[in-house]
Amino acid sequence: MAQQALRKEQFEISLARPRLGFLGVGWIGRHRMQAILGTGAVDVAAIADPSPEMASEAGKLAPDAKLVSTLEEILSTGVDGVVIATPSAMHADQSIRALERGVAVFCQKPLGRNVAEVQAVVDAARKADRLLCVDLSYRFTEGMRRIREIIDSGELGHIYAVDLVFHNAYGPDKPWFYDPALSGGGCVMDLGIHLVDLALWSLNNPGIASVTGKLFADGVPLRDSTAQVEDYAVATVELETGAVVQLACSWRLQAGCDAMISATFYGTQGGVSLRNVNGSFYDFTAERYRGTSRETLTSPPDEWGGRAAADWASRLAAGERFDPAANHLVDVARVLDRIYGR
Repeated sequence: MAQQALRKEQFEISLARPRLGFLGVGWIGRHRMQAILGTGAVDVAAIADPSPEMASEAGKLAPDAKLVSTLEEILSTGVDGVVIATPSAMHADQSIRALERGVAVFCQKPLGRNVAEVQAVVDAARKADRLLCVDLSYRFTEGMRRIREIIDSGELGHIYAVDLVFHNAYGPDKPWFYDPALSGGGCVMDLGIHLVDLALWSLNNPGIASVTGKLFADGVPLRDSTAQVEDYAVATVELETGAVVQLACSWRLQAGCDAMISATFYGTQGGVSLRNVNGSFYDFTAERYRGTSRETLTSPPDEWGGRAAADWASRLAAGERFDPAANHLVDVARVLDRIYGR
């Protein structure tokens, strides 16, 4: 009888759905909550946001969730995972506090303002053996998935050049983005992080040989990165494979459209490229190049924005623990630090 009771308990535990807390439920936080709820694999147990209005809106998506005020209150409800969408300066500390309580973490980018903060979070996740993921969402576009598959196949030959662009005609609307102590940096930290991630992820995390960068603020070279953030940047990353990655990113560029976003990979046997359509932040097409000809790989529509969050939630529900792929987050942060000259 005792063995039967034990087997019954183990079976019931295996069927238990993870309970999640959401810390920060502005537009992004609520969008990610919708995507996570769409998996049908988890339950929302607790919601916290400084704005009662935002918390109330999120509560409409998860009526059974408890509305609380702090991360500590979320953790006290016994959640299995927490989704963090707070200002950047809080990410590392909040993630570590959750992980030390045995709670898995899905965090908005950047995970930390520098490589030391990111390394500390990854170390905490490894020690706790808990799943840690960051919302580096562009790799979840169908176009980038196809591009990575083609690169992995070897059909493009040796990849020797990568060109990446992310220009945003607007820039953030919250003051903390422009305070280096709170944000860790400007457009490189906000947009360039996606470009570095796409390059390293697509090429299976090659070693970095060298990094150089040039930062601008209001049209002139940035002189003091501790007092001001950059709104335009260019960087060159040389890989140990011999390939060169060139990236450019900006806020408030006079570009004639809302956004310019692209990631292009050139090999000795062809090329592939992801590009936004008509200045859109959301619509992308992927193409494959052979000499002067091109082939369309993917076209809009593609509802990709919440896929990273949904993927984390599904993996958490499947019982996944620490994934060594989280070390990639440290590699990306190290490149960003070197662009900043840190």
